[in-house]
Amino acid sequence: MSSEQQEQTTEQQFIIQRIYVKDVSFEAPNSPAIFTQDWNPDTNLDLNTQVNTLANDNFEVELAITITVKSGGKTAFLVEVKQGGVFFITGYEQTQLNHLLAAYCPNILFPYAREVIASLVSKGSFPELHLSPINFDALYARRLQEEQGKAGQPA
Repeated sequence: MSSEQQEQTTEQQFIIQRIYVKDVSFEAPNSPAIFTQDWNPDTNLDLNTQVNTLANDNFEVELAITITVKSGGKTAFLVEVKQGGVFFITGYEQTQLNHLLAAYCPNILFPYAREVIASLVSKGSFPELHLSPINFDALYARRLQEEQGKAGQPA
């Protein structure tokens, strides 16, 4: 078998090994007083991802979402979720691998994190919170543009 044929037999594989909640927190510091006030929510969302390289072409991707909701200047609730996933990824060039880890994997994890958040908020007796879909591809493209812009600037 020629080296060209061997390269063609190196198959690209993307397998979800496991999806799990890594960390979760819900705080309602001003309960029950917050329930007696007019509900005028001001919502802040913070989103981060982290990739950890594991053995044998496995990668852990963590999607961390923190939501702080204030009403009348007081914190109604704070919810934090770290949704994790282990993905087996092999046969991709580095650019493709980076895209998979930074955009595709978080896109898979987001609906799970969204469900955990909605459940916690509901159990806290607050109005339903439904997070809109997030375009992780656009966020990844913007980050690449920012990095290229920084690389072009003089030190």
